[in-house]
Amino acid sequence: MCNVKQVLVVVVVMSFASVAYSDQGTATYYTAPYVHPMTASSCDGYKNDGVMIAAASDTIWDNKAACGRTYKVKCTGATNKGVPHPCTGQSVVVRVVDYCPPGCRGTIDLSQEAFAVIANTDAGKIKIQFDQ
Repeated sequence: MCNVKQVLVVVVVMSFASVAYSDQGTATYYTAPYVHPMTASSCDGYKNDGVMIAAASDTIWDNKAACGRTYKVKCTGATNKGVPHPCTGQSVVVRVVDYCPPGCRGTIDLSQEAFAVIANTDAGKIKIQFDQ
């Protein structure tokens, strides 16, 4: 038979197990045109994937396995003093459609439209949390 202490311990442990973990990183953005006649995306070629899209850096690229993955991205803070409070408080869901090659300035390179949902574009680069 369980006593109250044992039940309480089980409830507390289960509560911690259900807490979602978010990865941390940085985001930058790129501008349209997202489909260009001279440059195909690494995932979908010349297909128009809309504007809620992103390019994955080596951190999440996973040898092209990131193609098609969706990520929920939220701004958590500034990376520079130019815009000390860039975050809007919103999050955005984007689909990975391209690769951001070595030298990429962020963990994930968002479309300008997606970046604008979560932060002031004047910031250029922000701290983020993201979940697949």
